[in-house]
This record gives sequence, structure tokens and C-alpha cells, in this order.
Amino acid sequence: MTEPLPPGRGRVLYIDDDPGLGRLVQRALTARGYVVELALDGDAGLVRLGAGGIDVVALDHHMPGQTGLDILPCIRALPEAPPVVYVTGSEDSRVAVAALKAGAVDYVWKDLQGQFRELLGEAVDTALRQEALRRDKERAEQAVREARDRAEIMLREVNHRVANSLALVAALTHMQTNAVSDPAAKAALREMQARISAIAGIHRRLYTSDDVEAVDLDAYLASLVEELQAAMKAAGRDHAIRLEAAPVRLATDKAVSVGVVVTELVTNAYKYAYPPDVPGEIRVSVIRQDADSLTLTVEDDGIGWTGEGQPRGTGLGSRIVKAMAANLRTALVYAGGRAGTQATLSFQG
Repeated sequence: MTEPLPPGRGRVLYIDDDPGLGRLVQRALTARGYVVELALDGDAGLVRLGAGGIDVVALDHHMPGQTGLDILPCIRALPEAPPVVYVTGSEDSRVAVAALKAGAVDYVWKDLQGQFRELLGEAVDTALRQEALRRDKERAEQAVREARDRAEIMLREVNHRVANSLALVAALTHMQTNAVSDPAAKAALREMQARISAIAGIHRRLYTSDDVEAVDLDAYLASLVEELQAAMKAAGRDHAIRLEAAPVRLATDKAVSVGVVVTELVTNAYKYAYPPDVPGEIRVSVIRQDADSLTLTVEDDGIGWTGEGQPRGTGLGSRIVKAMAANLRTALVYAGGRAGTQATLSFQG
């Protein structure tokens, strides 16, 4: 059974084949408040280290049949290996360099006058302080990782509940749509349901993803346009939506804004681009212009609108698009001089 350690100190294992020198080192380090154990060769030192309880190792270079450089990798390979201070009488600086490269935290030169014992004590003090700082840092980093993991789990749960709540609101809106008879009211409620579903889709993706700070924009838009096409077909407007989206990870708040813009522009195209019973498609694309910018385009081949003049309908959709574009620090641009309508939004992403 190991003896209790003095407060604030530790247990040192000194590995050296010279028992006389070992006793001198033991006496010097004991005077500094350490408990010192001796091992006469590397094998004995490794056996003692395997039993645990050693806080720092002082390892001699020259030993019969082996050197400290042979033992040092074996010490560093141990679980929770203690720091090693390398002790050498060799004047070849390459020995010290090799020891540091192999994992020693410090080295001490033996001298004939015995001053190295004082230097060894200082090195042991420093090694223990550094080890304490390293372990404190590891504990702090582990605490941060655990706190982050807990926060991510909680955020996924929040996104799950938000998505469920929004799905419930969308369902209630759908029920209200069926309950009214005024065509304008029905259309307004369907559009509101589409907006709610666009935002709910973001939260669904967040609670099923390992990354709660960003979403796969291409997968999100694929799901969104599928829902929009199904909703508009149910409302009697059957136009195909063609999506071309680059694989992009986009921050959550930006993805919400993009989703709402796509919902508004696609809904407008369904409502206004083509006369009744006239076929035509709606195209949505997201391309990366460079490493920092993306361009969203929604276009059709219908009767065309350049964004000039009074908005068709109530103008609510236009105000929503402007607000979402402002969130993205950009503005919607309509192309002129072409058949149909082409709306483009360029933003950082």
C-alpha cells in the first residue's frame, strides 16, 4: 500500500542503475516534499508504473543493455502516462533532442558536482505544474464538449417541437380553408399554409441532422417544391416544378429566408404566370457563383412580369419577399427583355 502524499506534492519514480546516485536523488527530492521510489532498470520501472500512482518519472539515459531512449516510448505508451524528465550524463546534445522528440517534457544534465539534483527538483516541479495545467485544460475542454452536446440535444428537441407545432398550425389552417367558401379567403389561407410548411420543413431537417446550425439546402428545396406542387395541384393548378440545386450547406436563418422566398415566388408563378388551362413549367435553381456567394433563380415561360408597377393580388407576397431578401442582405431582381418571368436573388452563403 502506497503511503499518503504530502499536500501539494506527488510521487516520483527515479529509474537509474546506480543505487548510490538513486539514494542521493531520493534524499534531495524528499527534502522538496516528494515521495520518491527507485527502480534500477527500465523493466523494473515499467512494472512499477503499471501498478499506477506515479506522478512523474525521472529517467536516466545510460543503463546496462538499454538506454532511456529505449524505455521512453514504452512509458509514453502507457494509459495516463506520467510526464518524463530525461536525465543524461552525455554531452551529446542529440541525446537530449531525441528524448524531447520521444515525449520527454524536459531534460537535465548530470554534472560531477551534483548540482543536477537541484536542477532535477526544479524540472520535476515544472513537469508537475505543466501536467496539472494540461489535465485542467482537458477537463475544461471535456466539460465544454459535454455542455455543447447537451445544448445540441436540447436544440434538436426544440426544433422537433417547433416543427410539430407548425405542422399543427398548418393543419388547422387547412381545416379553416375547407370551412370557408369565399375563393379569395381560400387562396389566402392556402398561401399561409404553404408559408408555414416552408418554415416547418427547416425545423424538421434540423432535428434529424447532426448539425443544428446549417441545413442541406438542395435536399430542403427538393422537399419544399414537392410539397408546393402537391398543394397547388390539390388547388387545381397543375404545373411541373423543375429544381436544379447545387449541394450547399446553408446557415439555418438564411435557409428559412430562402425557403420563404421560393414559396412566395413559386406560388406567384402558379397564380399568375399561365392563363387557365395553359400548360407550362416553373424552374427553380440555386447555383454557386464563387466560394462565398449563391444565386437563387425562379422563372417561368408565362405572360411575364418585370416587377414594375402595382403587385398583382394584395401585395403581401411582395412585402414578404422584400423582408426575406433584406434578411439575406440583398434584393430581388427581375430580368427584362425575355418571355416569362425571371426573378433572381444573389446572396452570401
